[in-house]
Amino acid sequence: MNATRDAIEAPAPSTGLMRAQATWFLDQRTLLRHQTVKGFGQDFRGYLGQLIPRIGQLADVLPPDDVPARVALVGVGVTRRRLGEEGAAGLYGEVERVKRLARSVVALCDHYDALTGLAMCLACDKPIEAGDAWVPYDHVSPSGGAARDGRIHCRCANAPRRR
Repeated sequence: MNATRDAIEAPAPSTGLMRAQATWFLDQRTLLRHQTVKGFGQDFRGYLGQLIPRIGQLADVLPPDDVPARVALVGVGVTRRRLGEEGAAGLYGEVERVKRLARSVVALCDHYDALTGLAMCLACDKPIEAGDAWVPYDHVSPSGGAARDGRIHCRCANAPRRR
């Protein structure tokens, strides 16, 4: 087989992998090389190209008043606008543009997981499988309210935290 055929037949990356790559990019505190940023931008565009139709298919089979589906479709609209942005001038501008794509990857992964019923551990970012022990998690933000709520594995709740 040739490389092109292998790429076509390769399974789509999981939302966990997509989310991890986008989160890593967002967490960078120094400017990456232009070619590296360009590569991440291409990856994120490919991920978004896979996520948009999947979310559309999931939303189409849900009732018109399903709130998570409607919110996911709004996220798809925002993502389409971001995909339409032209390449930015300079390295800093390009990093900011690719960060917006990365934020869309994270958001659409979350919407996809919510629409498929997949629950992710907020501590380790791995799926909470049937039979896994978990506890509810609602981290309170300084401004009040939950900054992020969901579930975490019991083993993650009891794990020592690095500060």
